[in-house]
Amino acid sequence: MTGRRNTGSASVPLLVLLSLGFCFATYNLQTIIWRNIAIMRSAVDDSNRKLLSDPILEMPDDMQKQKTSGSPFHVALTATDAPYSKWQSRIMYYWYKKKKDLPGSEMGGFTRILHSGNRDNLMDEIPTIVVDPLPAGLDRGYIVLNRPCAFVQWLEKATIEEEYILMAEPDHIFVNPLPNLADGGYPAAFPFFYIKPAENENIIRKFFPRENGPVTNVDPIGNSPVIIKKDLLKKIAPTWMNVSLRMKDDSETDKAFGWVLEMYAYAVASALHGVRHVLRKDLMLQPPWDLQTAKKFIIHYTYGCDYNLKGELTYGKIGEWRFDKRSYLRGPPPRNLSLPPPGVPESVVSEICFIMWILISCQDHNM
Repeated sequence: MTGRRNTGSASVPLLVLLSLGFCFATYNLQTIIWRNIAIMRSAVDDSNRKLLSDPILEMPDDMQKQKTSGSPFHVALTATDAPYSKWQSRIMYYWYKKKKDLPGSEMGGFTRILHSGNRDNLMDEIPTIVVDPLPAGLDRGYIVLNRPCAFVQWLEKATIEEEYILMAEPDHIFVNPLPNLADGGYPAAFPFFYIKPAENENIIRKFFPRENGPVTNVDPIGNSPVIIKKDLLKKIAPTWMNVSLRMKDDSETDKAFGWVLEMYAYAVASALHGVRHVLRKDLMLQPPWDLQTAKKFIIHYTYGCDYNLKGELTYGKIGEWRFDKRSYLRGPPPRNLSLPPPGVPESVVSEICFIMWILISCQDHNM
């Protein structure tokens, strides 16, 4: 008995030492990560200080340019209860909280619009409202078709204090405090290079007749990220839902637009209501194509990042180092996710570090 007692008492200080060691190791790793980001950002700022350009690509002719509206906006995140959506939503919400109250931010409240129809295990962690999915089979495997329907339901049943809304997605990370870039009746939106209404005029005209105006009235955007006045979104959302369903029902449109069909539907629905967007290229960046995070607000990590060990992009070919969110459909990335090799753009390093930070910090790795 005496031997057992001595062994038990000796294990307590050992456990304490092990715990302290783990804490110090975690702290040191986090310190290294953010020191590297600071160094890279400083280098990028120095090299680009003389190359600053206007972040506004396009604005309506009758709009006078201004920086921000000064009004807070509500962050609305559409999501499902799948593990893939959950771990991204947790990372997104974590960085919202970190940036919300910093100088320059005009972010207000936050809602995860859960369109799976049932509560899940993140209800107590993330402010959430549950809405119904589309009737079974109506989305035909195109899960984002539920997004406009989710917004219609949320806008009908929720009490939203803010006058403006930011429509966001789980794979968004706030890298800098986000001001309200909208201006009254002119929402702010990110222009996507692959949304090309003019090049698809024959298809667009099925849903946006000539009497509604030139096809150039359809902005090259999706619904996210968009900062928009709440009253405007209430008008657009039902049309967005109906146009999405009509596009999915049209085989030619479905084939042509594919996974961005719902984005085209939002652009068309906005144009049907006469709403034009201020196109803000600084609203978001998309690694690996955008190389730096300076003066940008949101990282969209939708693209896979593949590099060789020299830091050279090998897009289209699996790299010696790679990160692709689709590799983690059943759960979050591991805590020991490797950092990119030297020479990889700062935007990619920042993307990995922002993700790693919460993976290391979060006690519940199951997410």
